[in-house]
Amino acid sequence: MNNSMNAPKILPWIARKAGISDELALKLWRRALSEAEFLCGKAEGSNYWGLTVERFLAIVEDEVGGTPQYGLTPAPRLSWMWHHQTRMSLLSLMAAQNTYRFWKNTWGNLASQKKAA
Repeated sequence: MNNSMNAPKILPWIARKAGISDELALKLWRRALSEAEFLCGKAEGSNYWGLTVERFLAIVEDEVGGTPQYGLTPAPRLSWMWHHQTRMSLLSLMAAQNTYRFWKNTWGNLASQKKAA
């Protein structure tokens, strides 16, 4: 499977925000895929894709930071967006898990009280 075909649809937006071409963004995406596969040992799963996005944003930031500015405003750091989205997703999962535990314990306590009565 050619993972570069699965480049995120947000790639051109990130390229524009970083001030790089779409072609360079795609090359950096492919590099991130390779690095994530090396680090994960496989090219599948949520850990792999999460690491790919993190590596891509870091590579883009390094690429932009290494180029002369020529009076232009610096490109925004993009990794904060990914980290924020990840944190918010984890908070939602934690809230759902806590709700499940609450209801499970409540129903367990009700069943125990009925048996004792």
